[in-house]
Amino acid sequence: MSRLIGKRIILREYMHEDLPYMRKWVNNPEITSYLSNIFLYPHTLRETENFLNFMLENKSSSTKGFVIAHKDSEEYIGQIDLMKIDWPNRVATIGIVIGFEDYLGKGYGSEAIALLQEFAFNKLNLHKLELDVRAFNKRAIMCYKKCGFVQEGRIRENFYHNGKHEDTIRMGVLKREWQAQKG
Repeated sequence: MSRLIGKRIILREYMHEDLPYMRKWVNNPEITSYLSNIFLYPHTLRETENFLNFMLENKSSSTKGFVIAHKDSEEYIGQIDLMKIDWPNRVATIGIVIGFEDYLGKGYGSEAIALLQEFAFNKLNLHKLELDVRAFNKRAIMCYKKCGFVQEGRIRENFYHNGKHEDTIRMGVLKREWQAQKG
């Protein structure tokens, strides 16, 4: 995949040099509490290396991804991946993480999603992008709505967080909706 260039960021390939940056967030509960249960237990160095090697090897046709990096320095900020790519139906699931608290709420996520949408819809000719978000993750929900995603469903009380069961919201955006939003 080629690099995708935005105003403040680029979406670039994964590199071995990203490992120390990834290690800084994979065990940070301020970041991981909004993600999947794979972050419920501490991640070992080996687990992070295995994921990074998987992305570096680029052998999967159903998972492709990018590092979100500063445009000038190319330093790692986070990552955005297309997962569960269903080529016959032209649908993929987005996974995104901004790995450092200093970058949260500053538009890096929405810029990364916009770049990925352009790529997914215009280069890969995907029909739909979808994602799951925890109902308590208000900042992410606002970001996804800004990027054209709409709520498609709600999975009730399927995620245990801070002593109570929380809902998960399924969101999606169709290519035609994205095109209409872009004008």
